[in-house]
Amino acid sequence: MANHVGSEGTVKVGVNTVAEIKSWSLDIQGEVIEDTELNDAWKTHKPGIKSWSGAVECHWDETDLLGQGAMVVGNEVTLNLYPEGDVIGDQYYSGLAIFTGKSMGGENGGIVSASFNFTGNGILNEPTV
Repeated sequence: MANHVGSEGTVKVGVNTVAEIKSWSLDIQGEVIEDTELNDAWKTHKPGIKSWSGAVECHWDETDLLGQGAMVVGNEVTLNLYPEGDVIGDQYYSGLAIFTGKSMGGENGGIVSASFNFTGNGILNEPTV
């Protein structure tokens, strides 16, 4: 059984690697539609519409114009999330994403951070490099 450490991962906007990534998350959901009939003794269901969303957290880098600079609220981009790296044979997640939020913060003795929230727009593909 294979497993991977988080430091193997990366995030790209199109072909551009996002700089200073601290973490990223991906949430894939599927709706369930109830189709129980009047005389059924047990509830029954059908699969419904799927969706995906997540976040990318970084050390803020204002010089990363094609990575962090492209993750502007309202922008739609091709987002590629690589949990195990981006070498031949590695699986990743790819789709159109719309950025829905940005949070920033800083503290004395720390690095300024930026967190970018996104929602998928359509199918989430699971290709390999």
